[in-house]
Amino acid sequence: MFTPSKAFNGFSVDNLEKAKTFYGEVLGLEITTSEMRTLDVTAPGGNHFLIYEKPNHSPATYTTLNFLVADIDHAVADLKSRGVQFESYDFPGLQTGEDHIARGNGPTIAWFTDPAGNIISLIQEEA
Repeated sequence: MFTPSKAFNGFSVDNLEKAKTFYGEVLGLEITTSEMRTLDVTAPGGNHFLIYEKPNHSPATYTTLNFLVADIDHAVADLKSRGVQFESYDFPGLQTGEDHIARGNGPTIAWFTDPAGNIISLIQEEA
């Protein structure tokens, strides 16, 4: 019988050391390096995800990781001060403003990429 005790997400990067610096120092997440040369990342709320190096890594074309934040304006400004560059989008039904935040058509959200090009989002928690 299929009875897993836990589930977690994983994704690849092209350089594990750059990922360790970005997720650990820039984003401030807890990182544990395993013997298998992977990063076990502890995110807020006790969630875990795995990052592994892949020689032929190709960034996902979708959002691989989402962070809920209480104040998206403050979170974006804070990450920009740490050197994170946010994405700009101008598609039908999806536009980011000058502040790189999409508002008014679904959740309030902003996107950026990690050093390997994986897309990450900040989503404003609903009040």
